[in-house]
Amino acid sequence: MTARGMLRVYLGAAPGVGKTYKMLEEGRRRLARGTDVVVGFVETHGRPFTEAMLAGLEVLPRRHLTYRGAEFTELDLDALLARHPEVALVDEMAHTNVPGSENAKRWQDIERLLAAGIDVLTTVNVQHLESLNDVVESITGVPQRETTPDAVVRRAEQIELVDMTPEALRRRMAHGNVYRPEKIDAALGNYFRVGNLTALRELALLWLADKVDDQLDRYRADHGIDKTWETRERVVVALTGGPEGDTLVRRAARVAARTKGADLLAVHVVRGDGLAGADPANLTRQRLLVESLGGTYHQVLGADVPGALLDFARGVNATQLVLGASRRGRLAQVFSPGVGVTTTAESGAIDVHLVTHEEARRFGLRARSPGGLDRRRRLAGLLLAALGLPLLTALLDGLRGDMSLPSDILAYLALAVGAALVGGLLPALICAVGGFMLLNWYFTPPLNRLTVAEHENVFALVAFVGVAVAVASVVDGAARRARDAARASAEAQTLATLAGSVLHGANPLEALLERVRESFGLACVTLLERDSPHAPWQVAAWVGETPCMSPADGETEVPVEENVALVLRGHALPAAARRLVEAFAAHAAIALRQRRLGEQAAEAGTLAEVDRLRTALLSAVSHDLRTPLAAAKVAVGSLRSPDVDFSPEDTAELLATAEEALDRLTRLVENLLDMSRLQAGALAMTLEPVDLADALPRAADDLDAAVAITVPEELPEVIADPALLERILVNLLANALRHSPPGRPPSLGASAHAERIEIRVVDHGPGLAESDQERVFQPFQRLGDRDNSTGVGLGLALSRGLAEAMGGTLAPEPTPGGGLTMTLTLAAVLR
Repeated sequence: MTARGMLRVYLGAAPGVGKTYKMLEEGRRRLARGTDVVVGFVETHGRPFTEAMLAGLEVLPRRHLTYRGAEFTELDLDALLARHPEVALVDEMAHTNVPGSENAKRWQDIERLLAAGIDVLTTVNVQHLESLNDVVESITGVPQRETTPDAVVRRAEQIELVDMTPEALRRRMAHGNVYRPEKIDAALGNYFRVGNLTALRELALLWLADKVDDQLDRYRADHGIDKTWETRERVVVALTGGPEGDTLVRRAARVAARTKGADLLAVHVVRGDGLAGADPANLTRQRLLVESLGGTYHQVLGADVPGALLDFARGVNATQLVLGASRRGRLAQVFSPGVGVTTTAESGAIDVHLVTHEEARRFGLRARSPGGLDRRRRLAGLLLAALGLPLLTALLDGLRGDMSLPSDILAYLALAVGAALVGGLLPALICAVGGFMLLNWYFTPPLNRLTVAEHENVFALVAFVGVAVAVASVVDGAARRARDAARASAEAQTLATLAGSVLHGANPLEALLERVRESFGLACVTLLERDSPHAPWQVAAWVGETPCMSPADGETEVPVEENVALVLRGHALPAAARRLVEAFAAHAAIALRQRRLGEQAAEAGTLAEVDRLRTALLSAVSHDLRTPLAAAKVAVGSLRSPDVDFSPEDTAELLATAEEALDRLTRLVENLLDMSRLQAGALAMTLEPVDLADALPRAADDLDAAVAITVPEELPEVIADPALLERILVNLLANALRHSPPGRPPSLGASAHAERIEIRVVDHGPGLAESDQERVFQPFQRLGDRDNSTGVGLGLALSRGLAEAMGGTLAPEPTPGGGLTMTLTLAAVLR
């Protein structure tokens, strides 16, 4: 198998920084070392210093292609593969190849060369990277239609930034080393402004920094390096799910902000048993806070919290770690140092910040939960202790001659264990203490006294109490853990169901609220919002019965944010369920925010489309409206001139010129008005049966063109608006005539297919690339046409809009033998 070639990319922030020059310089250097180097394609743009670098290098002849009557040159990929040099120089990686080339993009040609084992040197500008394309457009105002996927560039073994300060690049331009003299002033005043170049330079540096980070991570992983390399500040903040997390996140963000370009990462360690007590509502709110501050949120699983935390920090090459001060009591810290102390002791090169907070004065993440057993079992245990002690004493007293003291102790221990199993810790303690007193009084010499004669019996009684208390504690703790595990499982299952319903629902916010209503058996769930703390509440969404208009209308209010609240009505919510509802409320706030962002994006998209159409309209009609107006004005002005006597022939010609110009102007204005009506949904039409045997010739007559028309006999009529159908046919025929070669006029025909009629306008021109078959219907563009006297590029866009308004379709397809066929499909009149 052939080894894949090596790719080296010269990345520039803007045209003219010297990428091609650097590439050729490297090619000459390798050639001097004896490497077989071939220039596959280099675009010098007429720059003398770049052209001079080609001297001494083998330059492969280019491939000549003809497209729409013009000749272009492209990389001859087949010839370069056949030549198979060691190194190929291929300029402009993001270039779009002329239709007819083997690949649509030059980066695809480069992939072919690399797969063949050829090393490639190439160039690309930051504005051509797919991920930065829209950012560059927003900075410069210039759209870039040629892009390269970031992944293709990142796969390069070497990426070299060709850097140049904005001032130096502008000086190069002023000296004529980038553009021709007539273009310099316009370039310096638009794209090559200092602010634009500075922003583009920073984009290139940041993009390349990410590439360097990826390479560093791979190197550390390949070599098993887990020590922190302080190449870049990365601040990790540990979140427990407690209320202090907001304070920690803001503190970590301030630490990260002290160093430009520092990363902020938040991490929550999930205990392996799932019983750590983290509040999902707090975690959701803190995740949103981290993301709003420009950070990222992560969640890892680990039984050893300090170890998992440090493993994550070392894995991301963190330099600083932010933890909250311990909320455990001093006595608890004596027996266990805690996460903060342990993490600090084992952090190594990572700086650890222990941040104090208000919650540090409170011990425990939450109030200790009640025992794991319900009230009925506890009462049963107390009853067992109250009845069991006297009954057991009476039974043992009756068997006094048959049983020894150790047997009596075991009997009372069995009772204590039974009480612990039934009722938990309190009944077991009563049995243990009561059994101790009864054993001492009735069964331990001297009898009927609370003293013990033998030391062995003292030990036995104390051991009995200790064992009874220990067993009872274990039973009670197991019950508590079982209850917590069941609650955690129920919460997890509910949240998983919640996520599924939200993801698969068309209205995620309503789906989430409905899940809350069903889960807790409520009559109504309402999400309220307001503009400010003193503004009235407004209903953002609700499910169930009549919505609550304010928090006072419901039994339970769950504040989410200062101006967002979830209100529940139907019954009072149990305190144990509030934590889960708070998680629901946090997700509801996220869904509401996403809905608002979606509405804003839709509104912005509509405004952007309107602005795009307005800009395109102004640029398109600035010439096309002026041209017929100027022609008509000149003709009429000439006729009115008193200084010239025109012959009847000249007068008729001038009048014909004015009439033709005004006809063109009328068609332009009608197209613009109809396009506006279509977009506004205000286009009036009258659908009626139309005979194509009359409509097709009439459209050809309007253009006074020789068109071959074929209409079969017995062809059904179509349902259409006669005037609009004629407009469509005239636009399609005009487009076909414009692209038809001399001597091969277009043809117009119709045929019946089931309940539809297809009308075909066929030309034998250059045709249309498959990738342009939808773009051709966009308004105000001509796909490379340079003839500005033929319209504003509305004809096909208007034709498709009119066809769809009449219930039909308009689609392009290649003409056999070359050319383009436009197929208009309309409903047939059924007899």
